[in-house]
Amino acid sequence: MITTIRPEQLSDYRQVETIHRNAFWNLYVPGADEHYLAHIIRDHADFVPELDLVLERNAQVIGNIMYTKAKLVDENGNVKTILTFGPVAIDPAFQRQGFGKQLMEVSMKRAVELGYDTIVIFGDPDNYVERGFKSCQKFNVWAADNTQPTAMLVKELEPNVLDGRKWTYHESPAMSYDKEAAEQFDATFPAKTKDYQASQEAFYILSHSVLKS
Repeated sequence: MITTIRPEQLSDYRQVETIHRNAFWNLYVPGADEHYLAHIIRDHADFVPELDLVLERNAQVIGNIMYTKAKLVDENGNVKTILTFGPVAIDPAFQRQGFGKQLMEVSMKRAVELGYDTIVIFGDPDNYVERGFKSCQKFNVWAADNTQPTAMLVKELEPNVLDGRKWTYHESPAMSYDKEAAEQFDATFPAKTKDYQASQEAFYILSHSVLKS
């Protein structure tokens, strides 16, 4: 088995979008929009093309990770440009085999080489703490509504760079999209059934919970 991690190319776009669609379908909500998000963020000013990577297994693209710029603002109004990643996905047939770990580790190494020192994401801690992500509370990072969501996770690529002061996280507008446009885009793919599964309730609980100060 030969694996390669390389930049995404135009010829990969539909395959990458299909991977995101299949990986997220019915996982968090009935259906999925992540493939549409992958489709539109490539053209956004905050998108970081140098960190748009695919993983090939035996010359077949089976995974992708995408990054956008975001920002942290301290109490004095100082702005710090950081990164967030997502969507990130591995084809369901190849999940739980370490491919996602490979993508994240290579991409984070390249992020350091590009001069970035912090990543903030929203995700299930079970999926990311082994990659060095910690609770936002450990770094005094807050959401724009002055809460600390359980799912908001932080990784310092350079130790102690956040230095304990209070930071407020501001997501890129790249992550906002029109639901109707997403439905229209999804209609260009083979039909799939939207359904309920237990992971959706787990996602609802996690995404609506905050840490106690």
